[in-house]
Amino acid sequence: MLSFLSSSTSEDNSIQHSSNDDEILDAYSQTITQVVEKASNSVVQIKVWKKPVPNPNSNQRLRQPQEAGGSGFIISSDGFVITNNHVVSNSERVEVGLMDGRLLDATVVGTDPYTDIAVLKIYADALKPLRFSDSDKLKVGQIAIAIGNPLGFQYTVTAGVVSALGRTLRSETGRMIDDVIQTDASLNPGNSGGPLVNSRGEIIGVNTAVIAAAQGICFAVSANLTKYVAGKLILEGKVKRAQLGIAGQVVNLSERMIGYNKLSTRTGVYISDVIADANAHNAELRRGDIIVGLNEKPVSSVDDLHKILNDELINQQVTVNLLRGGLKKDMKVLAGELK
Repeated sequence: MLSFLSSSTSEDNSIQHSSNDDEILDAYSQTITQVVEKASNSVVQIKVWKKPVPNPNSNQRLRQPQEAGGSGFIISSDGFVITNNHVVSNSERVEVGLMDGRLLDATVVGTDPYTDIAVLKIYADALKPLRFSDSDKLKVGQIAIAIGNPLGFQYTVTAGVVSALGRTLRSETGRMIDDVIQTDASLNPGNSGGPLVNSRGEIIGVNTAVIAAAQGICFAVSANLTKYVAGKLILEGKVKRAQLGIAGQVVNLSERMIGYNKLSTRTGVYISDVIADANAHNAELRRGDIIVGLNEKPVSSVDDLHKILNDELINQQVTVNLLRGGLKKDMKVLAGELK
């Protein structure tokens, strides 16, 4: 009898757990489908005809334009579209395909190879833009959904989580893209330039790269950095910026560091590399320093540095407020222009 009761209780618990699992799965599925329904109309397919390039191994004339493709997404009702720089660079024609079947010629408004962000312009009615989230509030483990056109398959959806924050990624220019989001939402060629969105269908990043030899390691440029760069490209056609000649990533500061140095920020930018041949006089900086301010303006993220290091600081002496060995120091650096 005791054995029977134990077996019955175990069976009831199993059924209850199964029911709970089904409810959780349904809630997760509903979240994904609702996001896709909301966001997919804003995602576009991009077709590019690259300019012909000489073949160094042949005496033949220039090759025919090469076709390439990628993804993008609409950010304004008047037709601004974001994609990756590497998708549209060296292009002689760009065409954008909307989910409703419309094919539109696009103009390249501006590109920024240092963040792999580009802005296009299309002219059409009834465009549905996506909204940016505040990517500084991202948490590791939250849902991340990628929508794009991998390998020519239109409007493909993959879902995962934010695997890590504050990564750095080397761009085609050879310089580092800072404040990169790592995700396990699967990406493939053709996903480049598409949106990475949260459970509310808001942009948290722009899908930009995948490590071919790895399993489930993909990267996206953060929404905050993308929004800043896109604004500059739309208004000025390019992003002119000063630089310190470093690569860095966000790190948390200990309570002891914050209290002892009377800091107003809880994070800083850890210098992972000092680029000796950069267009800046930065010999005073060292690998391992943590930047917490620039010209007495608080710096809590790489985005903060990008915003402060504008064109007005090019070839100007700046004061880098940093922590070295846990103690705050001020270092003078001559900022250069990022080429």
